[in-house]
Amino acid sequence: MSSIVLGVTGASAQQLAERSLKLLLENNNVVHLILSKGAYNVWLAENDIKIPIDTEKQIKFWRDRFRTDKGTLICHRWNDVSASIASGSFKTKAMVIVPCTMGKIGRISNGIAEDLIERCADVHLKENRRLIISPRESPFNLIHLRNMTQLCEAGAQIIPCIPSWYSNPQSLDEMIDFMIVRLFDSLDYELKDINRWQ
Repeated sequence: MSSIVLGVTGASAQQLAERSLKLLLENNNVVHLILSKGAYNVWLAENDIKIPIDTEKQIKFWRDRFRTDKGTLICHRWNDVSASIASGSFKTKAMVIVPCTMGKIGRISNGIAEDLIERCADVHLKENRRLIISPRESPFNLIHLRNMTQLCEAGAQIIPCIPSWYSNPQSLDEMIDFMIVRLFDSLDYELKDINRWQ
């Protein structure tokens, strides 16, 4: 089975990343996870949770948190640009960055690769592999829009996590699940049944 790279940047709404990871693993996918340096800080600030930086300890952290042994999880440090996934010769199906800061979008759109998330995004663009970016910002300014346009022109998909009201969500968890399933629909991942438009 092909691997998927999941990049998590230091934007608010880390619940989107957490639910993405859990559903991917529960559906027996191979996930290469990269948390940016900022993502650790956001987890601590918003959730009072200190995620281990050590990759083996982080794998155990997620396994314990999700209470699942399904799928394959490989964690990478944000600055490990010598990781397997930093090379175009390492085969992956796609990369998803959720949530994605505008700073990260700006660097990726201009070919700047200062960490592993940016390098992997650059690899997916140059190898013509799927790159999905879910921005977390509002409102967008003209620079944001131009950077996202440039990424679209380079082959990326921009998919903000926008809730649906027609699905009549009864809880925040239902709303998150709907957004995450729709995020991965374009990769033909069947992560969970949702109340789709009929």
